[in-house]
Amino acid sequence: MYRVFEALDELVAIVEEARGVPMTAGCVVPRGDVLELLDDVRDAIPGELDDAQDVLDHRDKLVGDAREHAGQMVSTATAEADETLSSARSNADRILADAKDKADRMVAEAQAHAEQLVADAEDEAERTVSDARREYQDVTDRAAAEADRMVEAGRNAQERAIAEGQAEQERLVSATEVVQAAHAESARVIDAAHAESDQLRTDCDLYVDNKLAEFEEFLTGTIRSVGRGRQQLRTGSGVPTYDDPEDRRSNRR
Repeated sequence: MYRVFEALDELVAIVEEARGVPMTAGCVVPRGDVLELLDDVRDAIPGELDDAQDVLDHRDKLVGDAREHAGQMVSTATAEADETLSSARSNADRILADAKDKADRMVAEAQAHAEQLVADAEDEAERTVSDARREYQDVTDRAAAEADRMVEAGRNAQERAIAEGQAEQERLVSATEVVQAAHAESARVIDAAHAESDQLRTDCDLYVDNKLAEFEEFLTGTIRSVGRGRQQLRTGSGVPTYDDPEDRRSNRR
């Protein structure tokens, strides 16, 4: 852009310092110098268009980076949620298996103890049967009652252990709320990234549009003024006149 203004200033200086034609309002200007400056103006303009394209490319890069960042955050949140759910399920299965094993051991021990008590009672009864059948019957009854109580206690313990294991499993499974929270957070991050991306796109579009509008206004005035000057030079009408104040301002920038 600097070269454009510089070339236009040189054109104005050439016209202002040109030798006047006697008895007319015209002047004599070096054609080669004027055409060379006009070529410089024409060569410098595409460079400004390239600058505008660079601004657009930078905007697209910002939007692409924002989308990539949002995708990475979603992938990370999903992986963490899956890992948390898998760990919770594994812990629940392990605790339930431990509870079942413990209950089975307690039932087996109770049954073995009951069987041992019954065997001891029967032995004692056989040794004392000749002395007192009533004592034998009492011992047998006590042994049977103790056996029933131990079996019942074992069953109750098994049921309590299973219930505790199921409760622990339900508590651990409830940790899946972490997964829901992770999905909600990832959705919020995506929405925020999209909003920021849209805002960046809007700001960039507005900036480029304003710059292009200013450049279009300047370029239109310059081309109109230069065209009028070249037309007057070709027709020999002399120094170009600026009837439009806006044209004069555009050519003196």
